[in-house]
Amino acid sequence: MAVAASGWYLGELLRFFYSLFFPGLIVCGVLCVCLLIVLWGIRLLLQRKKKSGSASKTGKNRTVIAFFHPYCNAGGGGERVLWCALRALQKKYPEAVYVVYTGDADVSGQQILEGAFRRFNIRLTCPVKFVLLRKRYLVEDSLYPHFTLLGQSLGSIFLGWEALMQCVPDVYIDSMGYAFTLPLFRYLGRCRVGSYVHYPTISTDMLSVVKNQNVRFNNAAFITRNPFLSKVKLIYYYLFAFIYGLAGSCSDVVMVNSTWTLNHILSLWKVGNCTNVVYPPCDVQTFLDIPLHKEKTTSGHLLVSIGQFRPEKNHPLQIRAFAKLLNKKEAESLPPLKLVLIGGCRNQDDELRVNQLRRLSEDLGVQEDMEFKINIPFDELKNYLSEATVGLHTMWNEHFGIGIVECMAAGTIVLAHNSGGPKLDIVVPHQGERTGFLAESEEDYAETMAHILSMSAEKRLQIRNNARASVSRFSDQEFEVTFLTSVEKLFQ
Repeated sequence: MAVAASGWYLGELLRFFYSLFFPGLIVCGVLCVCLLIVLWGIRLLLQRKKKSGSASKTGKNRTVIAFFHPYCNAGGGGERVLWCALRALQKKYPEAVYVVYTGDADVSGQQILEGAFRRFNIRLTCPVKFVLLRKRYLVEDSLYPHFTLLGQSLGSIFLGWEALMQCVPDVYIDSMGYAFTLPLFRYLGRCRVGSYVHYPTISTDMLSVVKNQNVRFNNAAFITRNPFLSKVKLIYYYLFAFIYGLAGSCSDVVMVNSTWTLNHILSLWKVGNCTNVVYPPCDVQTFLDIPLHKEKTTSGHLLVSIGQFRPEKNHPLQIRAFAKLLNKKEAESLPPLKLVLIGGCRNQDDELRVNQLRRLSEDLGVQEDMEFKINIPFDELKNYLSEATVGLHTMWNEHFGIGIVECMAAGTIVLAHNSGGPKLDIVVPHQGERTGFLAESEEDYAETMAHILSMSAEKRLQIRNNARASVSRFSDQEFEVTFLTSVEKLFQ
C-alpha cells in the first residue's frame, strides 16, 4: 500500500514538472529574445557614440586607438611596453586619436606623461587622452581574499564596461592582461581587438602546483594539506582556465612577451594563427655607454634587484639568500657587500610588502647591509646598475624579465630564477658562451653569488661582454618593428 502510494505521488510529481516544461521553455525563450534585443540596442548606442567620438573638426573620421591599462602610472615593465607601443603607433599613424584607460585618479595626464619620461626616458610625439576609470578597485586583489582570479576577472568586466561607456574606440588593445574585457569590446563595441599578454591569468604551471599540492604565494598551506580542498580548487582552476581561453580567443591579434608565455597562451586560447612573440622593449641602448673595461667598484660589491614589489617577485628569497651569503662572507673573507632592492609601488598593498621586507631584513640582521629604493627616477636606476656587480631575480616562472635584460645591458652579471622567460629566452648562451647564472633555492642563490664574487675580474668581464652582446634582440627598435608588424591586421 505504501509502495503504491509513493509510486502515485512520484507519478504526480513528474506530471507536474512536465506540465511546467513547455511554459518554462517559452519563458526562457522570451527572456533570451529580450536579452538579445537589449544587447542589440546597446550595440547600436555604442556605434553612435563611436561615430561622434571619432569625428574631427574637419568632419573627417579619425581612427581611435585605445589601450586598456588601469595602472599606467606604475613603473614596471608592462608600463614600458605601453609607452613604447604608443610611441611606435604615433610614428606610423600620426593622424589617429590615442586613448589610455587609466585608474590613476591621483595624478593628471600631464603628470603621467612626465612620469613615463622620468622613469623610461620615453616622450610621445602626439597627444594622448586619458579616460579615468573610477572603479579600478574592482580589479584589486585585496578585494578578493578568496577566489581572487574569478573576482578580479569579473571586476575587469565591470571596469571594461565603464571604459566602453566613456569611449568606444576603433582599435582596442589590452596591454595589461585583462582578457575578459576582449569579448566586451569586440561584440558590443564592434572594435578590432588586440592583446599583449605579459603573463597568463592562469597557466598549466598553476594547475600543476595545485594538483601536486605545492605551497606557493597563490596556493595557501591549509589548502595543500587538505586533499578535498585541493581537488575543489583544481576543479575551479580547470573551469576558470576554460572560460579564460574562450575570452582570450576573441582577440584578433595576440602578442606574447616570451616563449614561456607563448606556450601557455597557445594551450589555453588556441589561436596560434594570430599569435606572435613580441619581446618587450628594453632600453638597452641607454646602458651601452657604461664602460666594461674595468671592475665596477674597488671598495666592495653592490648587488641590485629590479622589480615591482609584488608577491610573485619573491623578494624575501633575495633577502634570505643574501643573509646566507653574508654568513659565507665571514668565513671566506669576501669584500664588503650591499644589497639594494629597486622597484615600484603601485598601492598601499605594495607599500605594506616593502615594510614587511624591511622587518625581515631586521629579523635576519642584515638591515645595515641593505637599501630600498622605491619609484626612483631613471637616471638613479642607471647609476645603480653602473655600479652593481650582481643583478638578482627570484620570481618563479617570470614571464619575461625586463629588469634582467637591463642588468645585462649595463654589464651587471645576472643571477635569475631557473624558470620561465629568464631560462628560455634571456639567460641563454650567446655564441656558445655563458651570459649569466640561474638558481632556485636560497642555498643555490647564496652559493652562486659567492661563486660570482670569487671569480677573477677577467672572467667576470668576459661574462659581462657576452651578456651585453646578447641583448640587442630586446631593443626598442626591435620591439617597434615586431609590434607594428603584429598589429597591422588591426588597421586593415
